[in-house]
Amino acid sequence: MRGRRRRHRDRIAIALLGVVVVMAVLAGLVSLSGRHSPIAVAYHTSAATAPQPATYDHFDFSMLWLAVHRQPNLNIPAQAAYLVDVDARSVLWMKDPDTSRAPASLTKVMTAIVAVDDAGSLDKVVTVPAAATQIVPSLMGLTAGERLTVRDLLYGLFLISGNDAAETLAQGIVPRDRFIRQMNQKAKSIGLTNTHYVDPSGLDAAGHGMSAHDIAHLAAYLDKYYPAVAAIAATKDITLPATDTHKAFPLENINRMLWTYPGVTGLKTGLTDDAGGCWLATATRNGRHLIVVVLNDRGRSWVDAATLLDYGFAVKPTLDFPLGWFSSPA
Repeated sequence: MRGRRRRHRDRIAIALLGVVVVMAVLAGLVSLSGRHSPIAVAYHTSAATAPQPATYDHFDFSMLWLAVHRQPNLNIPAQAAYLVDVDARSVLWMKDPDTSRAPASLTKVMTAIVAVDDAGSLDKVVTVPAAATQIVPSLMGLTAGERLTVRDLLYGLFLISGNDAAETLAQGIVPRDRFIRQMNQKAKSIGLTNTHYVDPSGLDAAGHGMSAHDIAHLAAYLDKYYPAVAAIAATKDITLPATDTHKAFPLENINRMLWTYPGVTGLKTGLTDDAGGCWLATATRNGRHLIVVVLNDRGRSWVDAATLLDYGFAVKPTLDFPLGWFSSPA
Protein backbone atom coordinates (compact mmCIF):
# COMPACT_ATOMS: atom_id res chain seq x y z
CA MET A 1 0.00 0.00 0.00
CA ARG A 2 2.82 2.43 0.92
CA GLY A 3 4.61 1.56 -2.31
CA ARG A 4 1.53 2.28 -4.38
CA ARG A 5 1.05 5.60 -2.60
CA ARG A 6 4.66 6.56 -3.15
CA ARG A 7 4.50 5.62 -6.82
CA HIS A 8 1.27 7.58 -7.20
CA ARG A 9 2.88 10.61 -5.52
CA ASP A 10 5.95 10.30 -7.71
CA ARG A 11 3.83 10.17 -10.87
CA ILE A 12 2.05 13.36 -9.79
CA ALA A 13 5.37 15.07 -9.06
CA ILE A 14 6.79 14.06 -12.42
CA ALA A 15 3.67 15.29 -14.19
CA LEU A 16 3.87 18.65 -12.39
CA LEU A 17 7.55 18.91 -13.23
CA GLY A 18 6.74 18.21 -16.87
CA VAL A 19 4.17 20.99 -16.89
CA VAL A 20 6.68 23.47 -15.44
CA VAL A 21 9.34 22.43 -17.96
CA VAL A 22 6.90 22.90 -20.84
CA MET A 23 5.92 26.32 -19.49
CA ALA A 24 9.58 27.31 -19.19
CA VAL A 25 10.26 26.23 -22.79
CA LEU A 26 7.24 28.16 -24.02
CA ALA A 27 8.36 31.18 -21.99
CA GLY A 28 11.77 31.03 -23.64
CA LEU A 29 10.26 30.81 -27.09
CA VAL A 30 7.95 33.74 -26.40
CA SER A 31 10.84 35.75 -24.99
CA LEU A 32 12.90 35.09 -28.12
CA SER A 33 10.03 36.31 -30.26
CA GLY A 34 10.22 39.68 -28.49
CA ARG A 35 7.05 39.37 -26.43
CA HIS A 36 6.63 39.47 -22.65
CA SER A 37 7.29 36.13 -20.96
CA PRO A 38 4.25 34.60 -19.26
CA ILE A 39 6.53 33.71 -16.35
CA ALA A 40 7.97 36.81 -14.74
CA VAL A 41 11.66 36.52 -13.91
CA ALA A 42 13.27 39.62 -12.43
CA TYR A 43 15.88 40.56 -9.86
CA HIS A 44 15.70 42.93 -6.90
CA THR A 45 17.91 45.90 -7.69
CA SER A 46 17.97 49.57 -6.83
CA ALA A 47 17.93 52.37 -9.36
CA ALA A 48 18.66 56.02 -8.74
CA THR A 49 15.82 57.31 -10.87
CA ALA A 50 12.37 56.20 -11.97
CA PRO A 51 12.33 54.11 -15.18
CA GLN A 52 10.63 54.84 -18.44
CA PRO A 53 7.32 52.98 -18.91
CA ALA A 54 8.88 50.35 -21.17
CA THR A 55 11.11 49.16 -18.32
CA TYR A 56 8.55 48.92 -15.53
CA ASP A 57 8.75 45.76 -13.46
CA HIS A 58 5.18 44.60 -12.95
CA PHE A 59 6.02 42.36 -9.99
CA ASP A 60 3.94 39.37 -11.04
CA PHE A 61 3.91 37.44 -7.77
CA SER A 62 3.46 33.75 -8.53
CA MET A 63 0.76 31.62 -6.89
CA LEU A 64 2.58 28.37 -7.73
CA TRP A 65 4.30 27.85 -4.38
CA LEU A 66 1.13 28.63 -2.47
CA ALA A 67 -0.85 26.28 -4.70
CA VAL A 68 1.25 23.28 -3.70
CA HIS A 69 1.76 24.15 -0.02
CA ARG A 70 -1.08 24.17 2.44
CA GLN A 71 -1.76 27.68 3.78
CA PRO A 72 -1.90 27.48 7.58
CA ASN A 73 -4.64 29.06 9.67
CA LEU A 74 -2.82 31.96 11.29
CA ASN A 75 -5.97 33.47 12.85
CA ILE A 76 -5.67 36.77 11.01
CA PRO A 77 -8.93 38.70 11.60
CA ALA A 78 -8.14 41.41 9.03
CA GLN A 79 -10.52 41.62 6.09
CA ALA A 80 -7.57 41.37 3.71
CA ALA A 81 -3.94 40.33 4.01
CA TYR A 82 -1.11 39.57 1.59
CA LEU A 83 2.38 38.22 2.22
CA VAL A 84 4.98 37.90 -0.54
CA ASP A 85 8.63 37.01 -0.94
CA VAL A 86 9.84 39.76 -3.26
CA ASP A 87 12.98 38.13 -4.63
CA ALA A 88 11.34 34.74 -5.17
CA ARG A 89 8.26 36.51 -6.56
CA SER A 90 6.10 34.11 -4.55
CA VAL A 91 2.86 34.59 -2.63
CA LEU A 92 3.23 32.96 0.80
CA TRP A 93 -0.13 33.75 2.42
CA MET A 94 -3.21 35.65 1.38
CA LYS A 95 -6.74 36.60 2.36
CA ASP A 96 -9.00 38.39 -0.13
CA PRO A 97 -6.06 40.16 -1.81
CA ASP A 98 -7.92 41.62 -4.82
CA THR A 99 -10.87 43.50 -3.29
CA SER A 100 -10.43 47.27 -3.35
CA ARG A 101 -10.76 48.68 0.17
CA ALA A 102 -10.14 51.97 1.95
CA PRO A 103 -6.33 52.03 2.38
CA ALA A 104 -6.07 54.98 4.77
CA SER A 105 -2.57 56.50 4.81
CA LEU A 106 -1.04 53.65 2.81
CA THR A 107 -2.17 55.97 0.01
CA LYS A 108 0.80 58.20 0.83
CA VAL A 109 3.24 55.76 -0.79
CA MET A 110 1.83 56.75 -4.19
CA THR A 111 1.70 60.41 -3.13
CA ALA A 112 5.44 60.29 -2.48
CA ILE A 113 6.19 58.64 -5.82
CA VAL A 114 4.19 61.14 -7.88
CA ALA A 115 5.62 64.09 -5.94
CA VAL A 116 9.17 62.95 -6.68
CA ASP A 117 8.28 62.45 -10.34
CA ASP A 118 6.86 65.97 -10.54
CA ALA A 119 9.64 67.64 -8.57
CA GLY A 120 12.50 65.91 -10.37
CA SER A 121 14.65 66.33 -7.25
CA LEU A 122 14.27 65.78 -3.52
CA ASP A 123 15.90 69.17 -3.06
CA LYS A 124 13.20 71.12 -4.88
CA VAL A 125 11.70 73.77 -2.59
CA VAL A 126 7.92 73.84 -2.17
CA THR A 127 5.83 76.60 -0.59
CA VAL A 128 3.12 75.44 1.83
CA PRO A 129 -0.32 76.55 0.53
CA ALA A 130 -2.86 77.76 3.04
CA ALA A 131 -5.34 75.04 2.03
CA ALA A 132 -2.87 72.33 3.01
CA THR A 133 -2.78 73.52 6.62
CA GLN A 134 -6.54 73.00 7.03
CA ILE A 135 -6.34 69.19 6.66
CA VAL A 136 -6.81 67.23 9.88
CA PRO A 137 -5.84 65.02 11.65
CA SER A 138 -2.20 63.83 11.65
CA LEU A 139 -0.41 67.09 11.00
CA MET A 140 3.27 67.68 10.47
CA GLY A 141 2.59 71.15 11.81
CA LEU A 142 3.19 73.17 8.66
CA THR A 143 2.39 76.88 8.47
CA ALA A 144 1.12 78.54 5.30
CA GLY A 145 3.95 80.26 3.45
CA GLU A 146 6.73 78.11 4.88
CA ARG A 147 9.15 76.76 2.29
CA LEU A 148 10.53 73.23 2.62
CA THR A 149 12.24 70.79 0.31
CA VAL A 150 10.44 67.76 -1.06
CA ARG A 151 12.80 65.68 1.09
CA ASP A 152 11.67 67.50 4.25
CA LEU A 153 8.02 67.03 3.34
CA LEU A 154 8.56 63.31 2.71
CA TYR A 155 9.93 62.94 6.25
CA GLY A 156 6.71 64.50 7.54
CA LEU A 157 4.65 62.36 5.17
CA PHE A 158 6.12 59.02 6.26
CA LEU A 159 7.28 59.46 9.85
CA ILE A 160 4.16 61.05 11.32
CA SER A 161 1.78 60.56 8.38
CA GLY A 162 1.31 64.28 7.93
CA ASN A 163 -1.79 65.01 5.90
CA ASP A 164 -0.62 68.62 5.57
CA ALA A 165 2.63 67.32 4.07
CA ALA A 166 0.62 65.19 1.61
CA GLU A 167 -1.52 68.14 0.56
CA THR A 168 1.51 70.40 0.21
CA LEU A 169 3.15 67.89 -2.13
CA ALA A 170 -0.12 67.54 -4.05
CA GLN A 171 -0.74 71.28 -4.39
CA GLY A 172 2.67 72.93 -4.25
CA ILE A 173 4.29 71.45 -7.37
CA VAL A 174 1.40 71.06 -9.82
CA PRO A 175 -2.34 71.81 -9.48
CA ARG A 176 -4.06 69.39 -7.10
CA ASP A 177 -6.51 67.96 -9.64
CA ARG A 178 -3.63 67.24 -11.99
CA PHE A 179 -1.72 65.56 -9.18
CA ILE A 180 -4.65 63.22 -8.40
CA ARG A 181 -4.92 62.35 -12.11
CA GLN A 182 -1.22 61.55 -12.12
CA MET A 183 -1.66 59.25 -9.13
CA ASN A 184 -4.27 57.26 -11.02
CA GLN A 185 -2.26 57.30 -14.25
CA LYS A 186 0.80 56.03 -12.38
CA ALA A 187 -1.25 53.27 -10.78
CA LYS A 188 -2.49 52.11 -14.15
CA SER A 189 0.92 52.34 -15.82
CA ILE A 190 2.66 50.13 -13.25
CA GLY A 191 -0.07 47.49 -13.20
CA LEU A 192 -2.29 48.32 -10.22
CA THR A 193 -5.66 47.01 -11.36
CA ASN A 194 -7.79 47.48 -8.23
CA THR A 195 -6.71 50.98 -7.24
CA HIS A 196 -8.34 54.38 -7.53
CA TYR A 197 -7.31 57.58 -5.76
CA VAL A 198 -9.48 60.53 -4.79
CA ASP A 199 -7.13 62.35 -2.41
CA PRO A 200 -3.39 62.30 -1.59
CA SER A 201 -3.75 61.61 2.15
CA GLY A 202 -5.93 58.52 2.29
CA LEU A 203 -8.75 60.16 4.22
CA ASP A 204 -12.02 58.30 3.71
CA ALA A 205 -13.68 59.28 0.44
CA ALA A 206 -16.16 57.59 -1.88
CA GLY A 207 -14.35 55.71 -4.64
CA HIS A 208 -10.94 55.83 -2.95
CA GLY A 209 -9.49 52.34 -2.62
CA MET A 210 -6.64 49.89 -3.11
CA SER A 211 -6.37 46.11 -2.91
CA ALA A 212 -3.87 44.33 -0.66
CA HIS A 213 -2.16 42.95 -3.77
CA ASP A 214 -1.80 46.42 -5.29
CA ILE A 215 -0.35 47.82 -2.08
CA ALA A 216 2.31 45.09 -1.94
CA HIS A 217 3.06 45.69 -5.62
CA LEU A 218 3.42 49.43 -4.97
CA ALA A 219 5.75 48.82 -2.02
CA ALA A 220 8.00 46.61 -4.15
CA TYR A 221 7.98 49.28 -6.87
CA LEU A 222 8.96 52.01 -4.40
CA ASP A 223 11.78 49.93 -2.96
CA LYS A 224 13.22 49.13 -6.37
CA TYR A 225 12.87 52.41 -8.21
CA TYR A 226 12.79 55.02 -5.42
CA PRO A 227 15.38 53.80 -2.87
CA ALA A 228 15.97 57.30 -1.48
CA VAL A 229 12.27 57.58 -0.62
CA ALA A 230 12.25 54.08 0.90
CA ALA A 231 15.19 55.14 3.08
CA ILE A 232 13.18 58.12 4.34
CA ALA A 233 10.28 55.82 5.25
CA ALA A 234 12.75 53.63 7.21
CA THR A 235 13.98 56.54 9.35
CA LYS A 236 13.15 56.11 13.04
CA ASP A 237 13.47 59.74 14.05
CA ILE A 238 14.92 63.00 12.81
CA THR A 239 14.82 66.69 13.59
CA LEU A 240 14.59 69.03 10.63
CA PRO A 241 16.44 72.12 11.86
CA ALA A 242 14.95 75.57 11.58
CA THR A 243 15.97 77.66 8.58
CA ASP A 244 15.15 81.12 7.29
CA THR A 245 12.11 79.63 5.53
CA HIS A 246 10.62 77.28 8.14
CA LYS A 247 10.63 76.37 11.83
CA ALA A 248 12.21 73.22 13.28
CA PHE A 249 10.33 69.90 13.02
CA PRO A 250 11.19 67.12 15.51
CA LEU A 251 9.78 63.91 13.99
CA GLU A 252 9.51 60.37 15.36
CA ASN A 253 8.23 57.50 13.22
CA ILE A 254 4.83 56.16 14.29
CA ASN A 255 5.65 52.82 12.62
CA ARG A 256 6.48 50.99 15.85
CA MET A 257 7.62 47.86 14.02
CA LEU A 258 10.78 49.76 13.09
CA TRP A 259 11.55 49.73 16.79
CA THR A 260 10.21 46.31 17.79
CA TYR A 261 10.49 43.82 14.89
CA PRO A 262 14.02 42.76 13.85
CA GLY A 263 14.58 43.29 10.15
CA VAL A 264 11.69 45.66 9.41
CA THR A 265 12.78 48.35 6.94
CA GLY A 266 9.52 50.28 6.57
CA LEU A 267 7.01 51.24 5.37
CA LYS A 268 3.61 52.80 6.30
CA THR A 269 0.73 52.61 8.74
CA GLY A 270 -2.85 53.80 8.37
CA LEU A 271 -6.04 54.24 10.37
CA THR A 272 -9.43 55.75 9.46
CA ASP A 273 -13.04 54.95 10.33
CA ASP A 274 -13.67 53.18 7.03
CA ALA A 275 -10.26 51.55 6.64
CA GLY A 276 -9.78 50.38 10.20
CA GLY A 277 -6.19 49.53 11.08
CA CYS A 278 -3.91 49.14 8.07
CA TRP A 279 -0.28 48.11 8.01
CA LEU A 280 2.28 47.84 5.23
CA ALA A 281 5.64 46.42 6.30
CA THR A 282 8.80 45.52 4.44
CA ALA A 283 11.38 43.33 6.15
CA THR A 284 14.76 41.80 5.32
CA ARG A 285 16.35 38.87 7.10
CA ASN A 286 19.11 36.46 6.03
CA GLY A 287 19.09 37.88 2.54
CA ARG A 288 15.32 37.48 2.08
CA HIS A 289 12.98 40.39 1.44
CA LEU A 290 9.31 40.11 2.46
CA ILE A 291 6.36 42.48 2.12
CA VAL A 292 3.18 42.14 4.17
CA VAL A 293 -0.08 44.07 3.88
CA VAL A 294 -2.91 43.99 6.42
CA LEU A 295 -6.16 45.88 5.77
CA ASN A 296 -9.15 46.67 7.98
CA ASP A 297 -7.75 44.98 11.06
CA ARG A 298 -9.36 46.50 14.10
CA GLY A 299 -6.91 47.22 16.89
CA ARG A 300 -4.20 44.68 16.04
CA SER A 301 -2.89 45.36 12.54
CA TRP A 302 0.75 45.46 13.63
CA VAL A 303 0.36 42.21 15.61
CA ASP A 304 -1.01 40.41 12.56
CA ALA A 305 1.68 41.92 10.33
CA ALA A 306 4.29 40.49 12.70
CA THR A 307 2.57 37.09 12.74
CA LEU A 308 2.62 36.93 8.96
CA LEU A 309 6.27 37.99 8.78
CA ASP A 310 7.17 35.32 11.34
CA TYR A 311 5.52 32.73 9.13
CA GLY A 312 7.13 34.10 5.99
CA PHE A 313 10.62 33.89 7.42
CA ALA A 314 9.95 30.38 8.74
CA VAL A 315 9.24 28.91 5.29
CA LYS A 316 11.33 28.86 2.16
CA PRO A 317 9.48 29.53 -1.12
CA THR A 318 11.35 27.06 -3.32
CA LEU A 319 10.00 24.23 -5.45
CA ASP A 320 12.39 21.42 -4.56
CA PHE A 321 11.56 18.75 -7.14
CA PRO A 322 10.01 16.34 -6.82
CA LEU A 323 9.00 15.28 -3.31
CA GLY A 324 9.48 18.62 -1.59
CA TRP A 325 6.37 19.89 -3.30
CA PHE A 326 4.28 17.94 -0.84
CA SER A 327 5.51 19.54 2.36
CA SER A 328 6.15 23.08 3.53
CA PRO A 329 9.88 23.29 4.33
CA ALA A 330 10.95 25.14 7.44
